[in-house]
Amino acid sequence: MSTISTHHENPSQQRQSAAPSLHSRPACPPRPLRLWLLVGFVLALSAPFAQARSAASGYTVVVDDKTGLPALTKGGAFAVTPSFAFWGANWAWAGMDSSMKVTAPSSYVLTGRSKALDLDLLASMHKQTPTQLVWDIGLDAHGGRPNVIGGGMVFKFDLANFGADLGEPVLLPGNRGWAWGRDGKARMEMRFEPPLADVFFEQGRKNELRAYFYKGGVTPGTLRYTATLTVSGDMALGPSTAERYGLEDPSTWPRDNLDWKTAPVDLAFLNAPEAPAGKRGFVKAVGDQLRFADGSPARFWGTNVSAYALYGTSKDSVRQQAARLSKLGFNLVRLHHHDSPWVSPNIFGSSKTTNNTQQLNADALDRLDWWIKCLKDEGIYVWLDLHVQRAFKAEDGIADFDEMRKGRDTAELKGYNYVNASIQSAMQRFNEAYVTHVNPYTGKANKDEPAIAAMLITNENDITYHFGNALLPDKQVPGHSRLYIAQAEGFARTQNLSKERTWHAWEHGPSKLFLNDLERRFDQDMLSQLRRLGVQVPIATTSSWGYSPLSSLPALTTGDMVDVHSYGGVGQIEKNPLVTPNITHWISLGQVAGKPLTVSEWNAEPFPTPDRHTLPLFVAATASHQGWDALVQYAYSQEPLNTPGTASNWHARNDPSLMATMPAAALMYRQGHVHEALTTYVFDPGADMLFNQALSAANAPALRTAAEVGKLLIAMPQTKELPWLSKSTIPTDAKVLHDPAMAVLAPDATEAKTDTGELEHNWGKGIYTVNTPRTQAAMGWLGGETILLKDVTIKTTTPNATVAVQSLDGAGIAQSKNLMISLGARSVPKGNNQVPFTVEPLEGELKIRAPKGLRLSMRDTQQQDHEVLTQYSGGVYTIKLSKAIQTSWLFLR
Repeated sequence: MSTISTHHENPSQQRQSAAPSLHSRPACPPRPLRLWLLVGFVLALSAPFAQARSAASGYTVVVDDKTGLPALTKGGAFAVTPSFAFWGANWAWAGMDSSMKVTAPSSYVLTGRSKALDLDLLASMHKQTPTQLVWDIGLDAHGGRPNVIGGGMVFKFDLANFGADLGEPVLLPGNRGWAWGRDGKARMEMRFEPPLADVFFEQGRKNELRAYFYKGGVTPGTLRYTATLTVSGDMALGPSTAERYGLEDPSTWPRDNLDWKTAPVDLAFLNAPEAPAGKRGFVKAVGDQLRFADGSPARFWGTNVSAYALYGTSKDSVRQQAARLSKLGFNLVRLHHHDSPWVSPNIFGSSKTTNNTQQLNADALDRLDWWIKCLKDEGIYVWLDLHVQRAFKAEDGIADFDEMRKGRDTAELKGYNYVNASIQSAMQRFNEAYVTHVNPYTGKANKDEPAIAAMLITNENDITYHFGNALLPDKQVPGHSRLYIAQAEGFARTQNLSKERTWHAWEHGPSKLFLNDLERRFDQDMLSQLRRLGVQVPIATTSSWGYSPLSSLPALTTGDMVDVHSYGGVGQIEKNPLVTPNITHWISLGQVAGKPLTVSEWNAEPFPTPDRHTLPLFVAATASHQGWDALVQYAYSQEPLNTPGTASNWHARNDPSLMATMPAAALMYRQGHVHEALTTYVFDPGADMLFNQALSAANAPALRTAAEVGKLLIAMPQTKELPWLSKSTIPTDAKVLHDPAMAVLAPDATEAKTDTGELEHNWGKGIYTVNTPRTQAAMGWLGGETILLKDVTIKTTTPNATVAVQSLDGAGIAQSKNLMISLGARSVPKGNNQVPFTVEPLEGELKIRAPKGLRLSMRDTQQQDHEVLTQYSGGVYTIKLSKAIQTSWLFLR
């Protein structure tokens, strides 16, 4: 993944922004890269796209759960995004850590602290009338800071998507605030008393407003402001996220009963026919599918084992965890962060004792070998990354190393590898050592091991969108910039393109042709080497990730499959596809016609998103309908698996919310309970649109809405500047889309049903259902609703939940004598992300039509079954869900 500060990479490091220097003074420091890039996409939308995306009415102002400031939402998209921003002298970032608590409905307290400015903030907020929110703000500057920039609040306006409805924001006279909207339609106004130190549009651009408490210095003492937010027309005040989920104290909930050594369910029967993994021969890419050598389809439900979990887990625990992974339903494990410098020891040994990255450490290899052997024995396949985050050292002999490391002891290679031949050689030496290494436990080299299903050349490392900017002349890497400019000018001469525009990596146009060609040349060299070495499995080059546009896809087609990474946040099911994308839409736009699609990372952030229990079934159902080939969650663990561990977004193995529904998703996806789409939509942009416009899930409602109904494919065009890019073959019965702004659904739609009738997405209510013979499930805002499925009726009082009923014996639910019931709800770790979690009780009633004579039971952590009372009448079992049922899994057998 990409964002080190909040992601699973080394939290002590910060990646340098790859964006070009366009501003005369610093903007707010980078947010997580995915969000920063999404904002960039939104601002890049053209006026016709924005008008096409103007959707049904309904703007809501909520108090942001982090900053306590007002945020404006519509259809799951943010029209106004707030933050705090403070600077010291010379634009040194001072920041403000903030925390907001709900004290009562529509009543809040915000605390904030800027250590650098010795400044505290305390604010109370309340709803004064149905259309007004009031902030009483106190700022206490303890020591004062003369001659600093100062700062205050920042409000970012999504004008591209909502400007057609709301116009442009305006400043209130006398530094008293701002307003946005149209009288009589929808409008918000935020007024301050007394006047603020300054209120202005950053660089004169109306998409970002800064409202300063302090300007030019911080005077000792206390400042007090009253801010009044007034909404009118088609704009309302809504509850914060915390209020929507309920204000019950999580410490009163039951502790989770998820044991880290055993599995609460046993789906190992799915892997039994495959054990040992590889018995069907090597995985192959055949057309748009992954298949085994015997011709049978290969469908993978996987997870990542990463970093310290690879090297710090005892051999007994590795064997134990491999068996647990099988019981949980996984049949693919990606070994990730094997080379990252923040992991010590890693594949190169201890960072304290090794002075280069030229040799593979024998002990590290032994630990990876043992993982592969134990997973293989359980019928679980392995995905190998060749490069994730390797950091070169001075002794590695890399050309222009000093400019890469930027004053640090080590240097990452991302971006630079596409022009630096010494990096390419070092990567190829690693490839050879890694894939020809013989595993003593299996007797096979990695290249000859059919239990290894796939390989990835380089993780999250493209130059078509992310790292091309790292090579620009303003990035103080003169050696690499010279190589980059020379390559760009040579391509421009050959293709008769503008030399200037060809090296402008941040612009669409000729640069995207060049960058795809440059990336493809590197990929082709790496692929050729791996094939010469004897690697037989499908290879992905890098991934579509971090809101990559469609213009990044051509280079990715060099590999045998297109791989995608996608991370969502809270409320994915509520996102209106007419307005904004959800986690699955970003994946859908990576499905190139004629190529298999894999997803080697998916998850939600930041941790712990309260509705993460909905994601496994939501992603798996979409994947089944779209025909994707492999889904790999990030991550099972990146810490040693010898103890219960800590709570983290990257340790799903002990997360009672994710694990509540992960086995259900595995069963549904791997057994094909959800049918593939009957209708195929193909987006055929042509070369001009593909390379000259920043098309993505962020600004293409036609593609998002098509994926809600049928299968979505992206066609590659014949492109004279890229003779290697094969024109996609479009199925004869496909519905071809040319206009990305023309939605497939009605402009006022609040729900969609797939063409198979099995999946229904009601974003208006925030509910998603699966209704097939063998899986019937509902997830999202189920509280107070009655969900009627073919054989199952669900009623819950818990506001946000997931309930799934599934057949384990292959029969339909109504005929099955072996049913699994999965129950997902919120869970919260102890302070400082410690285990155990506490889990919100899922309360309500469940009715299941099934054969007479079945017994309802739950299993404890000692794998003992305990009977649970139920009623049977008229062919239907009635199950009372209450606090007494302290488990996420019930079995009706």
